[in-house]
Amino acid sequence: MPAQQALIAKLVPSTLLPQAMAFSASGLQAAVIAGPALGGVLFIAGALTVYAFCAGLFVFAALCAVTIRYLHVNGSDNNLTLQSLFAGVAFIANHKLILGAVSLDLFAVLLGGAAALLPIFARDILHVDAWGLGLLRAAPAVGALLVSIALTRRPPDRQVGAKLLIAVAAFGLATVVFAVSTNFWVSLLALAVSGGADMVNVVIRQTLVQLETPDAMRGRVSAVNSVFIGASNQLGEFESGATAALLGPVGSVLFGGVGTIVIAAVWWKIFPALGQRDAMTAK
Repeated sequence: MPAQQALIAKLVPSTLLPQAMAFSASGLQAAVIAGPALGGVLFIAGALTVYAFCAGLFVFAALCAVTIRYLHVNGSDNNLTLQSLFAGVAFIANHKLILGAVSLDLFAVLLGGAAALLPIFARDILHVDAWGLGLLRAAPAVGALLVSIALTRRPPDRQVGAKLLIAVAAFGLATVVFAVSTNFWVSLLALAVSGGADMVNVVIRQTLVQLETPDAMRGRVSAVNSVFIGASNQLGEFESGATAALLGPVGSVLFGGVGTIVIAAVWWKIFPALGQRDAMTAK
């Protein structure tokens, strides 16, 4: 992930980076939706067919990556030292806009994720079968895919900081609606909206981080960002389960949604450079 994120910024002009990020995200979401269905079709021919097909896709992707060409300039420090090892962390800590953008995603996803509790909601609250659970799991990806396609055509170009924070708040609000809903279709729509709002967050945040980071630091900053993303997803599922044991599934998701809205408001206050950012590129 760090290499992929750093490469995109080297392959397209900075003015096209938001569309490139959205295009990459739409491909990912399309794969999230179509992958399980394709796997089920392939499984008819046996498990070996599924794994062989996956291996072939990995080889094809690797061959495509080998063909990538870009202008490379060696960094100033090629020796591994303790300072260079944590250079990405130090860079983020000293740049408040990047720190705000990266930490916003960490805490928002940490609190706002409901995916781990979907089986409980499907069975005990919405009273749907495995087919309904599958639709609930796919809804965020469908919402994200639709929004990412729209963003490839009309990427955010003004008031991007405000739109980022509003998108996070919208994600939290959709999570609240999902928590209190007892209607399957309302819950499905809320999850789709949450996926779409999160996609706006992803495109703006990743574009800002890439554009604000020098070439020599982009890979290291992307590595730290990847750790934050991974931590937020995994710890978010743990948080959902832990709070569900104390508050119940509805209380857990409601707590997370409200917490995400609060995080967006607090980040607007403590990271004014992020909330007041107008264009993707600094003037």
